[in-house]
Parts: sequence; structure tokens; C-alpha cells
Amino acid sequence: MLAKYKKAGKVLSVSMVAVLSLSLLAACGKKEEAKAPETKDTSAVVATYEGGTITANEFDMEQRVMKFLYPEYAQMMDMDDFKEYLVKQEVAYEYLSGKASDAAKTEGAKTATEQFDKMKASVQADQWTEMLKAQNLTDQNIKDYMTRIMTVIKDKETGVTEDAIKAEFEKNKDQFTTASVRHVLINFTDPKTQKERKKEDALKLAKEVKAKLDGGADFAEIAKKYSEDTGSAEKGGLYEDTPVASWVDAFKEAAKTLPLNKISDPVETEYGYHIMKVEKRTEADYTKLTAEQKETLKSQLAAAEIDTFMTSELDKIVKEVKLPKTDKAEEGTTKGTTGTGTETGTEGEKTDAGTDTKTDQGTTGTDKDTKTGEGTDTSGK
Repeated sequence: MLAKYKKAGKVLSVSMVAVLSLSLLAACGKKEEAKAPETKDTSAVVATYEGGTITANEFDMEQRVMKFLYPEYAQMMDMDDFKEYLVKQEVAYEYLSGKASDAAKTEGAKTATEQFDKMKASVQADQWTEMLKAQNLTDQNIKDYMTRIMTVIKDKETGVTEDAIKAEFEKNKDQFTTASVRHVLINFTDPKTQKERKKEDALKLAKEVKAKLDGGADFAEIAKKYSEDTGSAEKGGLYEDTPVASWVDAFKEAAKTLPLNKISDPVETEYGYHIMKVEKRTEADYTKLTAEQKETLKSQLAAAEIDTFMTSELDKIVKEVKLPKTDKAEEGTTKGTTGTGTETGTEGEKTDAGTDTKTDQGTTGTDKDTKTGEGTDTSGK
């Protein structure tokens, strides 16, 4: 596997497993077009592995599905090393799904159908049609792609014990601890001029805000007037009943540890200085987890097992990769998080089959894999 893409792969895989999003990390192959008119695939073999091959047509399908689901990664598809990374990933899922139990295949198909229906329902019908047309795909291509992923996940879940789920919970309590937090953000970039502020200037403004709050000013009114977090200012600076794991580290720690209803000193994050007040906090308790939350933990453990396979077994299975080189192959990076704040993602960026994940500017935006630790490097949180 190519370590340079491992982090991106884990983040996306975590998204798929834990919040019913789709992962960039999946395989696509012959069966992806099982319901299309059968034609003989005479395209060149681009990868050979123990028990099978991947053809150029199959790999092309893989890339088109991924562009549909994660258009922000399309720019990386012309990079030779990224292509190699993806074709090895495709091998992994073809190989693992082929070895899955019949029960896992049945459950994987059921889960994939449920997720597909939710995803499609979240997008306007005409938009969905245009998105499919742009990549020359059908509903069945997407369903088959998802089924392959979920078959492998369900197969790996069969070995997960209750004790393992409890241990995973203890490592990831932040994932289930929620807090209602008000904050005022003074950004390191002046939103009016778009010029960078000196840290000392931002801190001075933050201290002035704190002084007003300490003097008895209403927090919601102060937030509406002074906060530069466009995601929460109009709501009086409030993020309500939010998992603390979704916030960047410094903000998260303050949300976890501040005494309730105490006005904080300025808290520095990469976005600026935050004056915070925690109004409510609900600590995680394993006995109070819902069945769905336990399933999330179970999936995370399955993801970790797949990650182990990717890092320690895959190279033994791949016999040869023969991808054509591209003249466009250049090193590059995915878009970084924009905005000033609280939510993971890039402002105005479309992810998960085109649904808008516009950044709420304020406190989240960490790439840490808070849900699975290493996550599934099924490779491409």
C-alpha cells in the first residue's frame, strides 16, 4: 500500500462505516455490471492477484464510481501512484469478498441496499440523474459497488465479540460524549478584509469579548454581534448536543473539561481564539448505547481488521500491476479544510454523492480518525 494516501483512505472509510456514507475505499469489478447486457471484456489486464485479475474496463468502472461519490478526489485520478494505490485496493475487495461467507454476502447486499436508498433519497431526482450521466453509470453500478464493500465489512464483523466492542468503546468515548457549547470566534483572518491578523491582535479582541461576557452581557447577543463563525453566530454561537469528537483538539478538550456555564479564557485553535461556555454535557456510558451505536463500534473493529489485511497481507496476494502511465501524473494533494471552524469538510465542497457539506466555521475540522483509530485503510475519516 502507498503510505502517503493512508490517512485519506482511513477518513473516507470511517465515514462509510460509521455514518452511512460511502467510502472511496472499495472495489469494483465484473459483477458491478451484472445486470447490464453481457459483453466479453477484452480489455487489457492491469492487475493480477491470487485467484483473479482486474481488467482495464473494471478499473475504469472503479474510478468512475469513485468520481461520482467523491468528486473532490477526481484530481488525483491522473496520478500514477494514486492509480496503483486504487487498483491494489480493488484487488483487496475482490479477493476478500470472494472469500466471504454466504451469510455475509446476504447481509452485505441488504445493508448496501438500505444505504443506497438513503443516499439516493437525499438527492433531488434530476440531480441524481445528471450525476450518473456525467460518469456514465447506472443505479446498479453504485449498488454493486456498495455491496462489495459491505460484504467484506459484514464478513469481518462476524468475529467481533461483545468484549471487543466494549474495549473499542473505552478507546472512543469521545465519539459518544455530546455537549452543547456556545462560543465566540475571533478569526486569524479578518472576514471583512480577508487579511491575516496577527495573533496578538486576535487575542486582544478575544479578551475584549470575554470582558463583556464576564461583565454580564448576554452570550447569545455577543455571539451574534462579534463571532466570526458564520456557522453558529446567528444561533447565538450555539452548537447543540454535538459529539465532542467532531471538534478540533483544543476546542474538544475545553468542551469536555470546562465547568458548566463558566466563561472560558480564550481557547486557541488553528482557526483563531474562541471564548466558550459549555451549557450541557452528556457523558458516554456503554450501558446506554443504542443498538445502532454498538453496530458502529462493531463496524469500526471490522474496519481495523481490514486495515491489518491491507498493510500485512495484500502485497503477498498481488502478483503484478501493469497500469499504463499517464502524461498528467503529478504529485498533488486533496483540498484542505477551509473556513474558520467547527465542522469537518471543505466549504462548499460536495461529498457523499453530491450532498453539500458546507463548513460551519468555528470548531471542527480535524482529520483525526476519532472513530476507528487506524481505521480501514481500504485504501484511498
